[in-house]
Amino acid sequence: MSYQTLQRTVTARLEIKKSEFIAYAYPVTSREQAMFHVEQLRLQYTDARHHCWAYIVGDPDNTTSAGFDDDGEPSGTAGRPILNVLQHKSIGNIIIVVVRYFGGIKLGAGGLTRAYAGSAQSAVDEMKLCPYVAMAQVQIQADFATEAQCRYVVESLNGTIDDVAYSKDVLLNVTVAERDIDALRERLAMDGRVLEIAE
Repeated sequence: MSYQTLQRTVTARLEIKKSEFIAYAYPVTSREQAMFHVEQLRLQYTDARHHCWAYIVGDPDNTTSAGFDDDGEPSGTAGRPILNVLQHKSIGNIIIVVVRYFGGIKLGAGGLTRAYAGSAQSAVDEMKLCPYVAMAQVQIQADFATEAQCRYVVESLNGTIDDVAYSKDVLLNVTVAERDIDALRERLAMDGRVLEIAE
């Protein structure tokens, strides 16, 4: 599962034969989040002719969820080209919405396909991407004497400590990369015990 994700929202503008195309890209982790951004842009650009979009949740090569919409443009000329750019660039957990203001000159099916793909690509050109890392939450049970060592090991694996509970021993709720769970177990063998993965 090797793909990239968007770090923060980007915007790009293209003008093609007097039509204005404004592309917005947002990081998302669900279809609901993706649709929220579409609705926000519909409210922001109420006078625009089209709000075409494509999203991918998860791995673009093996998507958990993906979708697109031409929003009144001829079938296959808007949403699909945006989705193709995302899949070609291996970008997941993202939505691109392209807002179009019609400039009076018809572009034809080929022209529209190029315009929407070009808008998506111009948004991609603005992106700061980072490799996707699947994270997991685990609990570590430790003695008071070994808590500092447990914290050190978690931080050395670029994990985060989300919560700590003290009773007769110490219970740390931590988030680490899924791929590092075995290393965490090995490195804590003497200092703490990795419990079941928290849901």
